[in-house]
Amino acid sequence: MRVILSGGGTGGHIYPALALAEVIKQHEPDAEFLYVGSERGVEANIVPKTGMAFKQLAVQGFSRSLSLHNIKTVQLFLKAVKVSKKIIKEFKPDVVIGTGGYVAGAVVYAAQRMNIPTVIHEQNSVAGVTNKFLARGATKIGVAFEVAKQQFPSEKVVLVGNPRAQQVAQLKSTFSWQTIGLRDDKATVLIFGGSQGAPAINLAVIDAIPEFNERSYQVVIVTGPKRYDNVLDLLRERNIEAADNIRILPYIDNMPNVLKQTDAIVSRAGATSIAEITALGIPSILIPSLHVTGDHQTKNAQSLVDVGAAINITESDLNGQSLIAAVDTLLLDENVSDQMAAQATKVGMPDAGERLYQLILQAMANKKD
Repeated sequence: MRVILSGGGTGGHIYPALALAEVIKQHEPDAEFLYVGSERGVEANIVPKTGMAFKQLAVQGFSRSLSLHNIKTVQLFLKAVKVSKKIIKEFKPDVVIGTGGYVAGAVVYAAQRMNIPTVIHEQNSVAGVTNKFLARGATKIGVAFEVAKQQFPSEKVVLVGNPRAQQVAQLKSTFSWQTIGLRDDKATVLIFGGSQGAPAINLAVIDAIPEFNERSYQVVIVTGPKRYDNVLDLLRERNIEAADNIRILPYIDNMPNVLKQTDAIVSRAGATSIAEITALGIPSILIPSLHVTGDHQTKNAQSLVDVGAAINITESDLNGQSLIAAVDTLLLDENVSDQMAAQATKVGMPDAGERLYQLILQAMANKKD
């Protein structure tokens, strides 16, 4: 099998594609892959490290207001489609898979024009602009949330989950909290605002540290690399010291390993986080970002809240006291945490990669027919 993968801009589009590639490789060891990403997205820092063949296209997003920027966007898109057709002609893929981001729009659209089977994957509860554009010509569509199905043609769309969930669920973790000076026999909450950190979460944590110092559980705070020094400065200014049960880190580069040893998590409600949390059955406190398209993180979070798998705190309600109260609920009441973990596991899809792989096979079979 020869596969072109395309998705870019954020890790939420990239990691599902790479997780899917692992599943395909398990079934078809001789499979060959080409990843087509954008010049500006983080995929240029992520994909080449996997050893996968990688090409880049110049693309950009649309501005919400009428402007010359949008004229250039269209010009870049048309040029990217032309280059994509050349890439496709040279690589000769059996299927082209898009996982979101503007670059996937050009690559998958080019494949559709060349009558090659295409599959798109939507990670969020609210469909992105690119996937909405590609839906009409897609052979098959996989979604990670039930609510997203209604946003696509019913005859094409299937609930498959997020391949990242399977990748995390199958991982054998050897991580120990002792590596950062904590204990493995104590309940631990991980507070994580995404790869870049989240200022609102960091500020709430700073307010909460005096009370966290008094708790029996452990607290690990990941500030984001660019916000780490600022957090430490604010703690010094307010004369706040973290006790021995607290660790403040700029970044964690082996997050799936760490998650397997985590008893509760406080995080944004991005698609990748939701997939990981549910695959591992971790009780969670979700704080949706307000700065995302279609407010999709609020809808992502609500899908877990509705089934009793998570607590939701809006950013406007987030402060030290609300954070402490929510974490106490999860880590000081075993009945609550056990029930929430069970519900998270129930809605998780640890076989999501396998489901998407089967959908891809269907797409290829449809074209042959």
